[in-house]
Amino acid sequence: MAKRSMYKNAVELGGFALLSIGLIAVFHLLTKDQIAAEMQAKLARTLGELIEPTEYNNDVYHDCIAIDSNGVLTLKGKTLFYRMEMDQKPVAAMFTVTAPDGYSGAIDLIMAIRFDESIAGVRVIQHNETPGLGDKIEPRKSDWIKQFEGLNFSLVPQENWKVKKDGGSFDGFTGATITPRAVLKAIEKGLSYFVTHKQEIFTTPTNCGGDNSNDN
Repeated sequence: MAKRSMYKNAVELGGFALLSIGLIAVFHLLTKDQIAAEMQAKLARTLGELIEPTEYNNDVYHDCIAIDSNGVLTLKGKTLFYRMEMDQKPVAAMFTVTAPDGYSGAIDLIMAIRFDESIAGVRVIQHNETPGLGDKIEPRKSDWIKQFEGLNFSLVPQENWKVKKDGGSFDGFTGATITPRAVLKAIEKGLSYFVTHKQEIFTTPTNCGGDNSNDN
């Protein structure tokens, strides 16, 4: 009797699991286009903050490539580089980079770097830093993240992309050194990767088809 009851429970649990998987699959199919549209809108909003729309005339959302940075830019998977061009001449590229060593976990950033290797802008897209301290990396909290606009390795040598407490060129936050230290390290990695792989970024044929998902 006990075995029959256990078997019945196992069957019911298995059926529930299959039903849940089926519902998730259906939900994904029903919302896939909506999610893609929302991602495209988010990309457009971020682009507008970092690069003036008058500076490029290509279809940025579909002009992108996926590159495996071997753990340099992201913890796993590939990084999508969205390219901006004016009359087929390269203007800038936008991509994400992760700071894995924030005070409260990973910090995800999006960077736009011009073809001349200067930073057009950086924005935080995901973090769990302490409110009132580490969250000053958000532009609505302070202008700290905006100080990198226009900078490159010629203006600030690569070895100086650190907080002043570590011998670098940039101020941290009062009472919160770990967060700006992590963000600066990630920005330096992102700029360095762009400089090293610039030709690959702008000459590789489009291969991501507007799909924002990473290959894991």
